[in-house]
Amino acid sequence: MSSTRRTAVVAGVLFLVTEVAAIGGLTLYGPVLDGAAYVAGSGADSRVLLGALSELVLALAVIGTGVVLYPVVKRHGEGAALGYVCGRLLEAAVIVGGIISVLSVVTLRRDSAGVGAGDPGALATAADTLIAVHDWTFLLGPDFVLGANTLVLASLMYGSRLVPRSVALLGLVGGTMICASAVAVLFGLYPQVSAPGSLAALPVFAWEVTLAVRLIAKGFDPAPGAGPVA
Repeated sequence: MSSTRRTAVVAGVLFLVTEVAAIGGLTLYGPVLDGAAYVAGSGADSRVLLGALSELVLALAVIGTGVVLYPVVKRHGEGAALGYVCGRLLEAAVIVGGIISVLSVVTLRRDSAGVGAGDPGALATAADTLIAVHDWTFLLGPDFVLGANTLVLASLMYGSRLVPRSVALLGLVGGTMICASAVAVLFGLYPQVSAPGSLAALPVFAWEVTLAVRLIAKGFDPAPGAGPVA
């Protein structure tokens, strides 16, 4: 297996990891997202900690896709390729910010349980504030920054023809739709986790899964008129 073929396989696996980890984190975080009620209740700390671990894996896989793809895509646009790496780093940083806010709610619940009820109103306000931070990072990372990163990578793939243009076109559509949806959520047209928000996210999900399967199964296509990708 050539080095570029290995790169394609690793990148494909990392894209699949991001999808699984993102879904796992969102599912496991369920109880803590009602911050005030979570702090006042018995908690589901183990589940939330697993969600945090899942999102940490997500952040690492996000960085991995940018780093692994850089040596290949930089041949077709070094500036855009570097921008993609930086964008993935930013996306991972925003995700980690959300992890910290959620873990802080767990700490708040544990500490309040250990020393007594304290001021329930203050605890509820603190918990809701931390969850609000998580909600904004969830919008900025998986929507705004992911959308921009998708557009950059799909543009590189479309121009270089490293994958079929139909696959790259799916990424261009997906990146545009998720960015547009993020703007709609920002201005309160509908919640991020809703039927419209989910529908807007489907093309990006389809792009990453399709790209992953293509890279694992076929690798990169050679440039038109060139020999096989080494």
